[in-house]
Amino acid sequence: MKQDKLQEKKPTRKGSTPIVVRVTPDEKAAIAEFSRQTGRSMSAYLRMLGLGYLPKSLVDNDRVMELAKINGDLGRLGGLLKLWLTNDVRTAQFGESTLRAALARIEDTQDKMIAVMKTVVRPRAEK
Repeated sequence: MKQDKLQEKKPTRKGSTPIVVRVTPDEKAAIAEFSRQTGRSMSAYLRMLGLGYLPKSLVDNDRVMELAKINGDLGRLGGLLKLWLTNDVRTAQFGESTLRAALARIEDTQDKMIAVMKTVVRPRAEK
């Protein structure tokens, strides 16, 4: 029975035949960078491409998280500016035009960030 189990073992990648691909140093660097962005080794990255899979990039998700944090910071700043609208004593030194311009700029920045987020993260249908 133990011999049957030993014979049923599937071959591993480590014991299999490698495929040699010659690349220039620049190509190797590019492949290394792309594989790093997906969080995979160069072998795993090239294997996925060769088998027709599109590796997901981790960099895009990291950028979206950074943009989301900035968006949150802008939202908090907007909350402080809304405090001015309540005629709080702490905001009396700021003129209305200055604060309204700042609010408009914050909203514009948020809209631009959302547009960038949509271009960075590919919709599921494109994958």
